[in-house]
Amino acid sequence: MSVSRHPIALRLEQQVGSATKLLATVMVLPLVDGIFPALVVAGVLTTATGVIETGILIFGGSATAAVILAEMDGSRRQMVVSVLLIGAIIIPLAALEAALAPTFKGFLNLPVFERFAGLVILTIAAKTASSEIGERLPSPGVIIALGLVASFDPSGFAIRTSPEYVLNGAAAAGVGVAFALAVALLSPHLRGRVDIDRFRFGSAVALGVLALPILLGPFDLMQTEAPIALAVLAVTTLFAYDPNAGPADGPAGDGTGDDPDGGDGDAADSSSEGDAGVDDAADDDDSPDSTDPPLDAPTAPGPIVDDDVAVIANGGDPSVSSDESDGTDPFADDDSRAPWL
Repeated sequence: MSVSRHPIALRLEQQVGSATKLLATVMVLPLVDGIFPALVVAGVLTTATGVIETGILIFGGSATAAVILAEMDGSRRQMVVSVLLIGAIIIPLAALEAALAPTFKGFLNLPVFERFAGLVILTIAAKTASSEIGERLPSPGVIIALGLVASFDPSGFAIRTSPEYVLNGAAAAGVGVAFALAVALLSPHLRGRVDIDRFRFGSAVALGVLALPILLGPFDLMQTEAPIALAVLAVTTLFAYDPNAGPADGPAGDGTGDDPDGGDGDAADSSSEGDAGVDDAADDDDSPDSTDPPLDAPTAPGPIVDDDVAVIANGGDPSVSSDESDGTDPFADDDSRAPWL
């Protein structure tokens, strides 16, 4: 697994400390820096698609997945309990901030504020994709504050609320918690098989796609109910997942190698020993065969043949050639090839 070493994530990790606190900070951050209220005011959560996209990309996304897969340890039960405790905090806070959205809408010039909300999402996408670019951009809180100043209109100020906004806000946070729970439950399988950096870059692209309808609203471009951002995130997940990779926390080796039964090596050794025993027995058997003629029996003179032909006829053994009488060996040059070459 390619563990992301994003400088912003490292700085946040050093400031927060434990993995559970880091996950809580990552998931609560959209509520603190004003990203989530800006999306609610901009009307992103008015559809079911917007609720799901906001929950997965804002409360979930690459940061949540990276913390769970790369930083959190322990059993799945412990990780699930940690995620549920964090969810018990962010869901009520999201519902409360969503309940204030109608009041904010009353004293804001929505067309102007929506453009700033789109810029906030693009800024987050840029910071997610590249820390070098992100450090040159202002923080999301600064952009939202500038948007409030630029779109402020006190003439329509009135305290309002709507149950629909409350439900949508709580649902978006619930989707983010469900995403974190899914990653925690599948973490033993996902570790080592998900490229965090590749998933992070794809999440940044999905965030940029989410911001386009908000920014291009006055031009009637990208105004569609199709979940394009979710489609981009799904394709990113496919590219970031490698099913053939092994788990990162798997054992380095158990000494069994590629032999699942653990007995083939001994069988091979015993087989080779048996073959060696047979060969040794064959070599040690120097007793004359009953079919061999006696050593002192007279032999009839054979036909006179050439020395090389005699060597071939006798199985390549130069010891029985005609050169034996004078003590010379035609293959005394230690040639390792076959004698007849």
